[in-house]
Amino acid sequence: MINVKTVATMVVLALTAPVAFGQQPVAPANAGTHAALAWKYKTPKLSRSQVDSLLAKPEQLVIIDVRRPDELTEKGGFPVYLSIQIGDLEKYTAFIPRDRAVVTVSNHAGRAGAAADLLASKGFKVVGAIGSENYQEEGGTISKIVAPAPKVADAGKPAARN
Repeated sequence: MINVKTVATMVVLALTAPVAFGQQPVAPANAGTHAALAWKYKTPKLSRSQVDSLLAKPEQLVIIDVRRPDELTEKGGFPVYLSIQIGDLEKYTAFIPRDRAVVTVSNHAGRAGAAADLLASKGFKVVGAIGSENYQEEGGTISKIVAPAPKVADAGKPAARN
């Protein structure tokens, strides 16, 4: 027979196990694929509607995507952007227009927030950061570049070499 003390001990162990073993608690099943983390950046995190209103005036905007090239091709992005990985951002600031509003992009806005804060500290007119996947989850359309299919050799001819 299990007594109250045994049950209490089991409950305490269950609640403290993630802390004791350095693990993060598991998000509830209804929390979505990427649970919302607390925003820790000075730059605001933008919503889809805010980005859409900025995209309506493209001559006043520059979008800087700070993701790796493989992330851009796999997940897609905005139709026009500067691609500067976050690790290279500081050395390429000379190529970023200072007369336009800046929006930074990553998958879920974490790196974009860090990049936006960095650019704001360098005097750029940063208006916010967004995650391309967040934008898409809110109903926005993301562009995706699809690589052409490889050329297939004719029955008797070898495939063309580039």
